[in-house]
Amino acid sequence: MPVLRNARAISCGGVIHRSLHGTPEVALVHRRQPTLWALPKGTPSAGETPEETALRETREETGLEVRIEAPLGSIAYFFVRRGTRFHKTVHFYQMVAIGGDISAHDHEFDEVRWVSFDEAMALLSYETEREILARARQRISAGETAA
Repeated sequence: MPVLRNARAISCGGVIHRSLHGTPEVALVHRRQPTLWALPKGTPSAGETPEETALRETREETGLEVRIEAPLGSIAYFFVRRGTRFHKTVHFYQMVAIGGDISAHDHEFDEVRWVSFDEAMALLSYETEREILARARQRISAGETAA
């Protein structure tokens, strides 16, 4: 069995929320092949802070302009690609939509959809992202929206 190299990777993203007629909703990204429902996130560009990365990546992937309200914590996991085992950390932020349109999302995902928290919990592909979503839901329900 070949020996794998080790590397670290970082991504930053967020739970984007809005209130529609008094009902909170969150934006999820969807890919058909392979099937994936996820929170928007991506890789830092050179010199970006985690917050700058989260703002840029969520804008690119969802078409939405957002404002960071608070950090939500991080998740970590391992994956292997081309002979390298990556330890990836993803930093998430609670964000509120302040403009833009989900129809303006980039090509990385097939669809962006506003859904209720309950639907988002059922759709998300990964348990770790459901945990981040649950944390955001609790904070938003409690009115904790200031950074």
